[in-house]
Amino acid sequence: MKKIPLHVAIIMDGNGRWAQERNLPRYIGHRVGSESVRDVIEVSLEKGIKYLTLYTFSTENWQRPRQEVEFLLKLFARLIDEEIPILKEKGVRFDITGDSTLIPDFLKDKIDWAKEETKNCIKLNLYLAFSYGGRREIIQAVNSILKRGIFSVDEHTFRNFLYHPEMPDPDMLIRTGGEKRISNFLLWQVAYTELFFTDTLWPDFRRDEFISMLEEFSMRDRRFGKIK
Repeated sequence: MKKIPLHVAIIMDGNGRWAQERNLPRYIGHRVGSESVRDVIEVSLEKGIKYLTLYTFSTENWQRPRQEVEFLLKLFARLIDEEIPILKEKGVRFDITGDSTLIPDFLKDKIDWAKEETKNCIKLNLYLAFSYGGRREIIQAVNSILKRGIFSVDEHTFRNFLYHPEMPDPDMLIRTGGEKRISNFLLWQVAYTELFFTDTLWPDFRRDEFISMLEEFSMRDRRFGKIK
């Protein structure tokens, strides 16, 4: 590959449809989808990608049926218990991005533990966008700026009030599941991001397709509005 993206963001779409196509409960799709997460983490480590952000649970997802939301919260908690020791051993630093005020305390405690356990890892920065909404992030940043009494900002100043100012803008954004929209994900950050869409449902998205997209990314000519 001629060039490797510094930051890859992924909208993991299609877990529910994958299960429905097989006459299985939706939660099975979420469970199998966690195996795809392991694949993209492994490839990211192999290729030297430094930042990986996965759209795990949006602010709108809180409106889903209560039973499914409760399952997703418990699944997330269980995966933290199971995966964090493995991620730590591989050098993956874990964090979340989103509105933490909406997250129940039992899950906050596990997230805090996971962040502390992996804080010194440097091979890959893994962000899970959990309870995340792009518009909410921008509005909260504006309110924080106003509370500081700041009434004139530039892009650099504004970035400092986002959830994670240290996170570089994504070089590539992948969406699985056949939909071709951003769905309120990293709205400020994806201004010049290369977009990739696939009909593959997330539980079927594995390393070979990810590597193929990385190869295509390496061939794209990114000019950021300039003339080459």
